[in-house]
Amino acid sequence: MKFFSFILTISLLIFCFSAKAQIRIKGNVYDSLGRTPVPSVSVLTSSGRGTITAMDGSYSIMVDPKDSIWFSYLNKPTHKFPVDKINTPYAFDISLRINIPDLPLVKVRSRDYHLDSLENRENYRKYFDFEKPGLATTATHDAFGAAFDLDELINAFRFKRTRKMTNFRNKLISDEQEGYVKYRFSKALIRRITGMTNDSLINDFIMAYSPSYLFTTRVNDYTFQEYIKRSYERYRQGLLPSPMWREGLYRNERMEY
Repeated sequence: MKFFSFILTISLLIFCFSAKAQIRIKGNVYDSLGRTPVPSVSVLTSSGRGTITAMDGSYSIMVDPKDSIWFSYLNKPTHKFPVDKINTPYAFDISLRINIPDLPLVKVRSRDYHLDSLENRENYRKYFDFEKPGLATTATHDAFGAAFDLDELINAFRFKRTRKMTNFRNKLISDEQEGYVKYRFSKALIRRITGMTNDSLINDFIMAYSPSYLFTTRVNDYTFQEYIKRSYERYRQGLLPSPMWREGLYRNERMEY
């Protein structure tokens, strides 16, 4: 009995260590232009695991550190990518060598930033509309004729609640602004302007040169694309953005809004 318990314990430990060592890789699969998501692409690993991309071209799969991963569409496999060489397993996007006419007719609802933003604000309206409580609102009179809103008076001393609501509202606003920057500073646009096809390099470029929210909201398409071109030239030289670069400043010259 003790021997059986020992074997069971060892087996569980091996299983736990094996599961812990696994890595989740996820990303999206696009056509050769990097614009159209490709559904029903087989995602395979050398250890025998597999999945297929969803309607929006996304996938997620668990792999071992020594695994290799590859993609297959219409019986045309890509070359194998060693897992330990993938720098961004959380966003490993690839483009297949297929053109849009080669794709079967599939209707895919692409995400719309403006609709998502409106929906998000509706779902979290009480947080977006939250203001620190005060005593400005008149609702109830005391014996001396002074006017106070009792709810506001109570809330004014609920410091923990106020801090929590304020922090969450600020996070929602920050996430919304970050989403808008990603919407304009998109991989598809970067591919088209720079000609980059390596998804790991594109992710690195985005991490290094994502513009500020203020700049992104104030410039037109021409100026925004000019920003991408100049940023890519700097990126190719191995240079990181200067402190004011993301705000639209080029070597002491301010970009026109």
